[in-house]
Amino acid sequence: MATLRAHGIEATLPGGFEGRIFVRPGTAGEVPRPVAHFATFALPADVGDFGGGAVGSMRGSDVFAVLFEYGPESLGTRLFERRGIPGPLTPDDFRPTVLRRGVTGQAGTQWFFTEAGRPFTFYAVLGDHARRPLLVPQVNALLSAVTVSSGRPASLPPAAPWN
Repeated sequence: MATLRAHGIEATLPGGFEGRIFVRPGTAGEVPRPVAHFATFALPADVGDFGGGAVGSMRGSDVFAVLFEYGPESLGTRLFERRGIPGPLTPDDFRPTVLRRGVTGQAGTQWFFTEAGRPFTFYAVLGDHARRPLLVPQVNALLSAVTVSSGRPASLPPAAPWN
């Protein structure tokens, strides 16, 4: 099992996964943030933050996932009030209507949360909605293998944990 570490994100990749953690070059007025991509297929060199350029080539047995960090201005907002990396997820958490780019047959899920004082979204795509019972355990294995360390102090009120 390979372990990826960068930008305060660590992932011990479950069998069959590959991944990368990076920060895109910023453009004028934009502060770039860490992004982590994980997949059970070869990731193309140029993939959009949320899978553009990759999800269209997925097979039915594939999983693609993103951990995307937002800026500190998101801390304490309602959208990011959940604490901790999500999981475990169930097949019912994945729907075709959640996909950013609707690809026939695929299903997705998206969760906004705060971990270690940092605001994130976790977005995952399954190659085949009908195979959710077989693919969701792979997503859960990935989620349980990801950790985030504190990037900056944050003063946040207590919030309800997952479930």
